[in-house]
Amino acid sequence: MNSWLNYHHLYYFYMIANLGGIARAAEKLHLGQPTLSAQLKQLEQMVGKPLFERRQRKLILTEAGKEALAYANEIFKLGEEMIEVLKDRNPEGQSHLQIGALDSVPKEVILAIVMFAYKVSPCSVSILEGKGDVLFRELRTHKIDLIVSNYSSQAQEETQVFSKSVAKLPVSIYGSSKYKKLKKNFPQSLNTKPFVLPTSHSKLRYDLNHYFKLHNIKINPVAETQDTSLQKLLAQHGVGLAPLSEFNHWQNLELIRLGRLNDVFEEIWLISAQRKLENPIAAKLMKSFMVK
Repeated sequence: MNSWLNYHHLYYFYMIANLGGIARAAEKLHLGQPTLSAQLKQLEQMVGKPLFERRQRKLILTEAGKEALAYANEIFKLGEEMIEVLKDRNPEGQSHLQIGALDSVPKEVILAIVMFAYKVSPCSVSILEGKGDVLFRELRTHKIDLIVSNYSSQAQEETQVFSKSVAKLPVSIYGSSKYKKLKKNFPQSLNTKPFVLPTSHSKLRYDLNHYFKLHNIKINPVAETQDTSLQKLLAQHGVGLAPLSEFNHWQNLELIRLGRLNDVFEEIWLISAQRKLENPIAAKLMKSFMVK
């Protein structure tokens, strides 16, 4: 006769193992310690092996316990993923796509991604803007389906995270009308001029610093922001010049393009995490989307 796994018992074991003891797990679960100990004993009887051994008043996982915990971690991680996937469907069965975007990604790129998603299938889209570490945490726990980023370094460090380059955009210098004379003798004309720059943590900022150093151009950084919309707004008000990636949706900007920085590009990445049940729209974006 087959033995059926009691998932309540498994969950109690999972909590005890991850919280480091019965007392902490009992407090977290609002259960008495004797009750929790009895439930753990029943699980051990079912599997036929002890899952913990007691050493100096501490519970230490046995080899069987370590193996059981590895399975339990996967089982409850998959359960959380299932809930998130099912919540991504509205009552009419329409898909919901959740995108995380760095502030430094051009909003026009995000617009292109959203419009592509609508063409794939009728859906609703949520866009969460934030810092990279927060977004990657949300991606790993399946709170979001995709990240739009202008770097892929974090993705390369994780085995269950995948990245795809969807654009390599040339970078030009833009300014308000009062800087239009700087078109002449570009890029040397930029020397000593005020700049609104991306923040120092970004790859684009590193590439800009390298470019200016290589061409012996000393700029005056008067402001920095990771939000490209704010960068454009400051440039429009004449605060300084802005290095912005070129995009064909920018034709109506109240800015003058002074010139392109040769060999400086902003690369845009789509990043997803491995999951048992893929969001079909996110999967299609990872497979087919490219910035045109």
